[in-house]
Amino acid sequence: MELRITLYRLLFSFFVLNVSAQNNSNFVNTFIGTDGTGHTFPGPSLPFGMVQPGPDNSTEGWNHTSGYQYNDTLLLGFSQMRLSGTGIGEMGNILLLPFDEQQATFKNSYVKHSEKARVGFYKVTKKDGVNVELSCSERVAFHKYTYPNQQAKLLLDFQHGFQFLNDSLVLESDLIIENDSTISGYCKTKGWVTKKYFFTIAFNTPYHKMEELPKGKKQNAPKFILDFKLKKSKVLQVKIALSTVSVAGAKLNLQTEIPHWNFEKVTHHAESVWNEYLNRIEIEAPAKQKEIFYTSMYHLFLQPSNIADVDGNYRGADDQIAKAPNNEYYSTLSNWDVYRGAFPLLQIVAPEKINGIINTLLIHHKAAGFLPIWTAWGQDNYCMIGNHAIPMILAAYNNGFRGFDATEAFKAMLETSTKSHINSDWELYNQFGYYPFDKLDNEAVSRTLESGYDDWCVAQMASNMNEQQILRQFQKRANYYQHLFDKESQLFRGKDSKGNWRSPFDPLTATSPMNNPGDYTEANAWQYFWTPAQYDVEGMKNLLGGTSAFTKKLTDFFTIESKNPNKFLGQEAMIGQYAHGNEPSHHIVYLYAFSDSPKLGQRYIHKIINDFHNNTPNGMIGNDDCGQMSAWYILSTLGFYPVNPASGEFVIGAPQVKKATLHLQNNKTFNIKAANFSKEQIFQESPTLNGIQLKRPFVMYDELMNGGSLKFQMTNK
Repeated sequence: MELRITLYRLLFSFFVLNVSAQNNSNFVNTFIGTDGTGHTFPGPSLPFGMVQPGPDNSTEGWNHTSGYQYNDTLLLGFSQMRLSGTGIGEMGNILLLPFDEQQATFKNSYVKHSEKARVGFYKVTKKDGVNVELSCSERVAFHKYTYPNQQAKLLLDFQHGFQFLNDSLVLESDLIIENDSTISGYCKTKGWVTKKYFFTIAFNTPYHKMEELPKGKKQNAPKFILDFKLKKSKVLQVKIALSTVSVAGAKLNLQTEIPHWNFEKVTHHAESVWNEYLNRIEIEAPAKQKEIFYTSMYHLFLQPSNIADVDGNYRGADDQIAKAPNNEYYSTLSNWDVYRGAFPLLQIVAPEKINGIINTLLIHHKAAGFLPIWTAWGQDNYCMIGNHAIPMILAAYNNGFRGFDATEAFKAMLETSTKSHINSDWELYNQFGYYPFDKLDNEAVSRTLESGYDDWCVAQMASNMNEQQILRQFQKRANYYQHLFDKESQLFRGKDSKGNWRSPFDPLTATSPMNNPGDYTEANAWQYFWTPAQYDVEGMKNLLGGTSAFTKKLTDFFTIESKNPNKFLGQEAMIGQYAHGNEPSHHIVYLYAFSDSPKLGQRYIHKIINDFHNNTPNGMIGNDDCGQMSAWYILSTLGFYPVNPASGEFVIGAPQVKKATLHLQNNKTFNIKAANFSKEQIFQESPTLNGIQLKRPFVMYDELMNGGSLKFQMTNK
């Protein structure tokens, strides 16, 4: 396997060299999604990096899950880690705030128009005259402060972090003041997850005074004010290295990645690394569209984060330290979101990462007893429903990835689907053939439907492994969704343990466990109706009475007016009942490809692209959710999307650019051309793959990765 992986990386390096001359990072606008519900951040990070230094406006509230909102005016300081586009906040640890004591009134204010950012770089001028610049490597944050005079002060806050349902973030801490230029230590925090992080902080100028501030109630970590006397340049530089393992690990990360104090060298390196990834797709489009597209690619590559140290050591879900295969152990795995579009897209544009991600899932299974649901800093927060690491494993296997043990992977999928654990009560599920709403606190219908997709994936993997009995068992389970089909409403409806339908039944009102508990997860009955269509379009057609009825149902879905849409329940960016702002809707528009009216779906794709995505701070409606919203935009711009993310099928919609080129591994390219594309000519017909007309509504993963061309004739009707 080691030889196979080495050869794979060697071949992929040719691909990197092939595209490195481009500079698509110039089109990235890191402020897209920072205003409103996108919940992105403008600070620097590297692709799949551990650290994300940036400005914090607040530590609490749904609006500030990344710590930042574009229109906020308060500046708490600059912390070192954060998540991108999530609905709950985590990280935000180790806050630094440089300030000028002579202008203390402006300590927490900044000049908005001075705020600038590009890949690997962020800067802002505070109203007290301190200029702040940030950059980073994968595991080390690099701060550069230019003060208005040589007397400099710096707040160092180890209590700081993003809050989630807790009143005591730091459980314990241990700091070592090594000398007047180095502070190291450890903190254990409890937020969305309980985690340990280790750090070392290095200053290029020694401090001459340290004052510890009084601790507040339930605060278990210190805050300091450090005083510096700077050189004539008035510059203070700080490096903060992180580790999940130890202070020694953090120091090794620091010494390996940024052993110098050349800030510009770090920013240039970051830009170079970003271009290697961003240049993997070229599009022919206006500048505005390129800005949205390449920022979407940027957001896609921010995660998952490799949280292994440079020597490969990591702290696992069981709090034990181990060495990761190939020095890769990934976290920020928002599986409920990314299995749909982001993970399939990564298999195209970053295939060198896929085996490492799958091995991470399997390592987590060994430690926890089931596959991870949603991890941050290597720990599971158990957020959302289903066990969607399962389709991720199947997708990787079906698409030819073999850098993991398939037998072990199948075992992990099977154990996760048969041994009850949090959010999965298999005894209850199998007893009734669905989750009865009177036996669960909420989400009974959604849990049944999403488990059905995972069951289908286990069945397919069983087929791959020639396990016929397990195949039949899980094929049966994959059809459990039919037990909740209500012929009267023609929807999937809650049913209790006695077989009675939920009554009263309101199919237009969304429910969510935290805001409005009910049978559905951040969605309503109409939006969850289409979940089984991810894997069983024909079964759905049979339930409804054929293709014509299926088409009518889709048309009704996109035209029935929404009822009091609430963004906290996933109801935003609406077209009828379609809610682009949340993941359960993302595949639905592509179901038109299996209907009598495929061009109606193409019209809606064009509308979604143009109405719900923009190159402004509020240009993303709905959480980006670790790159899933961005992945939908990228794939839809290219002209296809994976309705069934584990099948290798990318269902054709309509391209939104005249030309796109995918630079693939092994020096291959795949070209997408849309002849006569314009604002009016948005419908495609007669697509050809490598010169042969396609007789099916999808292209396969291996067809894309083998290189070639997909050509469309665009029309205005």
